[in-house]
Amino acid sequence: MITINEKEFHCPVELTLGIINDKSKIFIVYILLGGQKRFKDICEAFSQVTQKTVTQKLKELEADHIIERTVFAEVPPRVEYALSPIGLELKKVLDSMYVFGESYAVKYGAKDNIPCK
Repeated sequence: MITINEKEFHCPVELTLGIINDKSKIFIVYILLGGQKRFKDICEAFSQVTQKTVTQKLKELEADHIIERTVFAEVPPRVEYALSPIGLELKKVLDSMYVFGESYAVKYGAKDNIPCK
């Protein structure tokens, strides 16, 4: 049993799923693999989701130490988000998901371009 922040997990897979437990978080992590981004950039890349949802998911990812939020002392204030060192380790997971999705799409759907990457 793994206990983190008073939550219990039966195995590391369950813990990982507890952190990146929805497609919004996974997509935000995927976007941040490209480097530090401002809130506006994340929202533009993720236009099918409301700003409220993006805000909520960013807060959850920050609380789980997956992303880091940097506030610059400027007028107007500038805030940027980046993956933390532990968040960068999710690259391996997302790369595997990409390869699986690409293979699945070729076999069962897409015959031409595979988007993203």
